[in-house]
Amino acid sequence: MIIGLTGGIASGKSTVARMLEEKGAYLLDADRLARQAVEPGQPAWQEIVNWLGPQILLPDQNIDRAKLGDLIFNDSGKRKKLNKIVHPWVGQRFTTLSEDIKQKDPQAILVYDIPLLIEAGMQKIVDLVLLVYVPRETQILRLQERDKLSRDKAEARLRAQMSLDEKKQYADYVIDNRGMLAETARQVDQFWIKLKNCRKGECS
Repeated sequence: MIIGLTGGIASGKSTVARMLEEKGAYLLDADRLARQAVEPGQPAWQEIVNWLGPQILLPDQNIDRAKLGDLIFNDSGKRKKLNKIVHPWVGQRFTTLSEDIKQKDPQAILVYDIPLLIEAGMQKIVDLVLLVYVPRETQILRLQERDKLSRDKAEARLRAQMSLDEKKQYADYVIDNRGMLAETARQVDQFWIKLKNCRKGECS
């Protein structure tokens, strides 16, 4: 069974992913794989440097993620180009890692943690879409606090993504993460029980 986990920036998706992993799910994190794709010397890293120039690099030759973020969040064309560079490598790694897990554990529950699951049309390759939801204002405030951004910059980053309200129409299950951590954990518990029941043929 493959669960497509998605959300938005500062929605708490990583927190839910960690909770599911602790319950025994196998977690494949698109952001982590994307970071590996752009490590110094990798083909995607070289493509980005050729495209944006050496000024996108930090002294240690890693890509300056803050600078790259500012560039792509304000330019949809650049964002699409970056995705075209990174996404094929990430997709290939998802396929390879998934096959390895299935070989070891045929009953595995895989969680594909993919922020752009819906935007990329990847909901078609998973069995169930799980959305981590918070209201827009909560997203803005959390993003400001987490990344030390002005409200204008936080709003610009949200505008670069499909809204969580839009994503709701694609979700099979929604976890509302606006409250306390214990409440989120309770919802994850309920979701996990539902998954286990489905495996027994008792979906409702």
